[in-house]
Amino acid sequence: MSEFKFIDLFVGIGGTRIAFEKAGGQCVFTSEKDGYAQRTYTANFPDHDIYGDITKFNGNRKSEIIPDHDVLVAGFPCQPFSLAGVSKNVSMSRPHGFEHKTAGTMFGEILQILRLKKPKAFLLENVKNLAGHNKGDTFRVIKDSLGPTPNGLGYKVQYRIYDSVKFVPQHRERIFIVGFLDNDAGFDFDRIDRELGQRRRNKSLKSILDDDPIDSISDGLFTALKNHKQKHLNRGNGFGYSVVDPKKRGTITRTLSARYYKDGAEILIEMPGQNPRKLSPDECKRLMGFPKAFRFPVSDSQAYKQLGNSVVVPLVTVIAKEMATFLK
Repeated sequence: MSEFKFIDLFVGIGGTRIAFEKAGGQCVFTSEKDGYAQRTYTANFPDHDIYGDITKFNGNRKSEIIPDHDVLVAGFPCQPFSLAGVSKNVSMSRPHGFEHKTAGTMFGEILQILRLKKPKAFLLENVKNLAGHNKGDTFRVIKDSLGPTPNGLGYKVQYRIYDSVKFVPQHRERIFIVGFLDNDAGFDFDRIDRELGQRRRNKSLKSILDDDPIDSISDGLFTALKNHKQKHLNRGNGFGYSVVDPKKRGTITRTLSARYYKDGAEILIEMPGQNPRKLSPDECKRLMGFPKAFRFPVSDSQAYKQLGNSVVVPLVTVIAKEMATFLK
């Protein structure tokens, strides 16, 4: 029997669902509008329907189709919140609060559902740069609209930026925002900080590689990558491809991105006497901490995109388990 119920928004392929199910949760609603991601998700979680674009449903319809739940989980796209016109609205006695600022954004959808359903807690995940986006205004609006401000929702909001390197051999920093409606719930990222501080890295790059690797990249592609890197070096930039040697102890990769399918530039594996090679989709799956049984009924290009947009499952699992402690 599940210990709590959660909904999963902008699910991608379900990395956060795996984490929260490991923490004892039951997923009661999912939403994802990308058709290819839906195919991968339903192939691995065939137990209930997946809804498409939730922005197409108004508040009353959302209230009908989304069941009551304990936790809202979402990895939402980072969109700028327009602050233009707020002073004008004030002068004309028009609504100008956080709903005005976040109108038309995916975060605005999250606010609406939190207001309608009032779950005990939420976890939001995003890129590290969210904290500094638009000189910090975007993140300030997020915190104020969720928190105990006069127009906020009343949640006790905490956040951390974590690197996944303790779990997988990949430098991948993401921001995690947690809120509890009960300000005395007891959740604190400090406990996770201590756990991660004591944790040793348990995966080497070599350990996630295939025994039978895919072919090296072509001469033409490698030449193009070299020329591109040299062009940026001449301009004083650090952009360019990266080749890593799995035989070196402690080697980690750059962040796997959704564009990896194009040329593999951010993570190329050294091949002695040959051009370097890309990671295979299975290797990327292991680099993101997905279980062995997870499968992709889509093209390799789509699998690369989906994994690059996903979360590192074991890191989110640690956060989910800590949250579950205060949901029981």
